[in-house]
Amino acid sequence: MRAVLIVLACLFASFSPRDCNQQGLIPEGDLLVLTVATQETDGFRRFLRSAKHFNYTINVLGSGETWKGGDYMSPPGGGQKVRLLKSALEDIQEENKVILFVDSYDVIFSSGPKELLKKFQQAKHRVVFSAETLIWPDRHLEDKHPHVREGKRFLGAGGFIGYAPNLKKMLSDWSGADSDSDQLYFTKIYINPEKRKSINITLDNKCRLFQNLHGALDEVVLKFEDGRVRARNVLYDTLPVIIHGNGPTKLQINYLGNYIPNLWTFETGCTICNENLRPLSGLQESEYPVVVIGIFIQQLTPFVTVFFERLLNLKYPKNRLQLFIYNQESHHEPHVRSFLEYHESEYQGVKLIGPEEDIDPVTSRIIGFDMCRDNIDCEYFFSVDVDVVLKNENTLRVLIELNKPFIAPMLTKPGRLWTNFWGALSADGYYARSEDYVDIVQGNRVGLWNVPYVSHIFLIKADALRTDLKDPDLFESATLDPDMAFCSKVRNKGVFMFVTNMHTYGRVLSTENYQTNHLHNDLWQIFENPVEWEERYIHENYSKVLKDGFIEMPCPDVYWFPVFTDVACKHLIEEMENFGQWSGGGNVDNRIQGGYENVPTIDIHMNQVGYEKEWHKFLLDYAAPVTEKMFPGYYTRALFELAFVVRYKPDEQPSLRPHHDASTFTINIALNQVGIDYQGGGCRFLRYNCSVNAPRRGWALMHPGRLTHYHEGLPTIEGVRYIVVSFVDP
Repeated sequence: MRAVLIVLACLFASFSPRDCNQQGLIPEGDLLVLTVATQETDGFRRFLRSAKHFNYTINVLGSGETWKGGDYMSPPGGGQKVRLLKSALEDIQEENKVILFVDSYDVIFSSGPKELLKKFQQAKHRVVFSAETLIWPDRHLEDKHPHVREGKRFLGAGGFIGYAPNLKKMLSDWSGADSDSDQLYFTKIYINPEKRKSINITLDNKCRLFQNLHGALDEVVLKFEDGRVRARNVLYDTLPVIIHGNGPTKLQINYLGNYIPNLWTFETGCTICNENLRPLSGLQESEYPVVVIGIFIQQLTPFVTVFFERLLNLKYPKNRLQLFIYNQESHHEPHVRSFLEYHESEYQGVKLIGPEEDIDPVTSRIIGFDMCRDNIDCEYFFSVDVDVVLKNENTLRVLIELNKPFIAPMLTKPGRLWTNFWGALSADGYYARSEDYVDIVQGNRVGLWNVPYVSHIFLIKADALRTDLKDPDLFESATLDPDMAFCSKVRNKGVFMFVTNMHTYGRVLSTENYQTNHLHNDLWQIFENPVEWEERYIHENYSKVLKDGFIEMPCPDVYWFPVFTDVACKHLIEEMENFGQWSGGGNVDNRIQGGYENVPTIDIHMNQVGYEKEWHKFLLDYAAPVTEKMFPGYYTRALFELAFVVRYKPDEQPSLRPHHDASTFTINIALNQVGIDYQGGGCRFLRYNCSVNAPRRGWALMHPGRLTHYHEGLPTIEGVRYIVVSFVDP
């Protein structure tokens, strides 16, 4: 009885008995996938990878041909695909051969041949086309489409499956040009009742086989389950086998392609991060690829000196690096000159464009690209804006080894969800947040991500610059900023822009409100760029003070701990000397309330150089925690009556008589080194007959001020001694 039912089902479904084996399933060996690809793009490689994942057999048509079939934005087009398919079908004689014909650049497989064939068979037609919500390219044909009880009405030509004889019959009348519309040709066949019945065509109305994304973005979500990820159509509750980013949905297929099929799952993480690598370990220096590093200084930027220090620390042979430096800011010329003076000879070559050449930023980028394009040995262009803080010394090596045509390291801004990539774009081409953006930024999802926009830093293969991205107008647009225009051109050329968060690479500085009216302007960055400021100016062992009790007590209730780097000490001294308005050391002092100083020093107050807010921030962040640790129960807002830099010189003011400070506690930081910069000096606490005779540069002495710690400044007998003093009250 069961066998009779199977035969009857096959007969009424217009299948021959051969089409149904004993179980009623089409053998996977009867399936052949055909696609057209005239060139090997990132999208094509993605398609092949998804096919290989599910063991599809793929025949590629049109390899090496010039594409004349138009593009998705301007109908007509696609006729070249029809010609190539018609020709390929002539060589297929098996009547039971099932042909799946799909696009490739914007298509991914979400499941395997077994499910595909089962769903095809369940459609009970010999040809099944994908279906769309929107009609294209001729809207006047809308009324001629058959109505459906539920699902999508309109034919999509980007994917169909059928038996070879039926497809041959469908294509028998094709005589169009390569630039004619394949969609229109197939639509006219479908809306003709006689032809539709004769060829036995239907549409995949509920997206069981094919999911076209155009007009259906709200219907499609990612489905993670049992270590697998695929697309789900929530409108029809179906799991499509093939996902097609047709029309203007390339960004969405790129997003889905970051996961499907199983590129990233919650169970496995990234499954492709170690595929097709280009290992550099074990190479001789002369075997490393030549890289042109493009450095772009387009605005006033803090910590430029530190940028060049980090550039020097990149773990990559300098004799395989060429530098292209574009500097638009005269303020930064000394920083660039200083770097080149000491290090230019270490690199394979250097090209510098300065502000005097009056070259605009867009042109400078093209010149940088050309420096790589024109050098036959150049394999990569590494573009780095000067506001990039490249903390990871292996960044360049890591990016090269990942072996992508275009790849960027993910950079962040501390305390914010900002990064140098966008996960999605709005309708007008600006920033939009993708569903996975926060998880990627916070490191909950780690891997390689195909994204629509990157900025500040990227590595691009020279081959891409010489071929797909050879046009001189890469940064030009009537409506978009240059960086957005560039990313748009890269996407439209079919080059995937990957960002990786597999390691911590660094961050991007804030350049807002950067003032250049001081000698060492970076000292003022404690608010705008606190992390960078700390790394530059706070002693490397300061964290041990709080965590490990890395603190000394040379005298009773006198605490000694590291706080400033040598650079901080040097910059504070030079800033004060550059300002130059040292007090006379007399009792009359109009800078303080009351105008009279009992124990005067030769000094400059922080408010004289506009540093009082920044100094209060320093005391609050770095002095107050130590105070609370060493004086339990005492909490301070680090308000200070006075903060000033003192200068001691044998012929000016060598010492300071015994006194109490007008403070609850005092912080005294040595800014230079005894035995090197000066001789003598130090501080003596008379009540305890205890002296600190060898203050360490960058270390702070913290002690009570008003009552118990009567003290004096010991004579400086040679050189110049500098200290910075703060009188702190609750």
